[in-house]
Parts: sequence; structure tokens; C-alpha cells
Amino acid sequence: MALTRDFRETVQARVKRDAAFRKGLLSEAIESLLVGEVTLGKELLRDYINATVGFPKLASHTKIHVKTLHQMFGPNGNPTARNLFEIVAYLQRAEGVRFEVRSTRAALPGRDRDGPVRESGWQLGGPLRHLRAHQRAESRNRRGCREASRRDRG
Repeated sequence: MALTRDFRETVQARVKRDAAFRKGLLSEAIESLLVGEVTLGKELLRDYINATVGFPKLASHTKIHVKTLHQMFGPNGNPTARNLFEIVAYLQRAEGVRFEVRSTRAALPGRDRDGPVRESGWQLGGPLRHLRAHQRAESRNRRGCREASRRDRG
């Protein structure tokens, strides 16, 4: 199930008018990468880039070709750590934020991870709950299609 054009346009419009949502989207993307949800993290970063700086401007600042950037954040993309961290550093500078990694105790199994309120005042799952759920469903659907295709071939 691909993101519909209307849904993308809605997210982009919200990013342009709501700074807290924009920063939250970038933060969610980075956190998703850190907890191992790489596909979701790449999708959120792609949406953030499309709605803010755009791939051409990102390419000129990072010296990575536009097509390569699109491939990196595509479903089969596999960006190197060097490229990914360079991109995240640039996006933080462009947004005027700096994210820090802090250790915390892991949540108990079965507990809702969308509970705690962040220092920035927005809540995980607050304005981004529907976006994350939609993109997770899309990722699961793509994985299911690939696995079915493999079964059919093999």
C-alpha cells in the first residue's frame, strides 16, 4: 500500500506550517534508525527531506548525487553510516536543532512506547502516531509482497 498523493501532500503541508511537527518528524526518523527500524527511519527522513530542504539542495551540501540520495532513502536503499550521519548532521544544522543520544532503561515488554513526553514538549505518537502507523503498515505490506514473490519463484 503506497502512500497516497493526498497523504504526502498533507504531511508536507503540515511540515511547512508546524515547526514542532517538523522537528518531531526529524527526531522520529533518527530515533527509528537508532532502535533498528531502518525502513521506517529512511521513509521518515525521505518525507522530511522532501518537505523541507529537498533532495537537490541536500545533494549540493553533501556532494552526493541526487539520484544516489533518492536510492539511499528508497525501499531497497542501504546508505553507509558515513553518508547517513553526514546527512543527519546537515539536516540538524538546517533545522537549527541538535539531537543527543542518552541512555535510558529499556521499556518492559508489552508496555506502550508512545507514553513519555519528551523535553521538547511533544509526545511520541502524538502528532506523528497516524504517520508512523501508516508507514509501518506500508513497510509490512512491501515485506509481505517481497516474501510472496520469493515463495512464488522458488
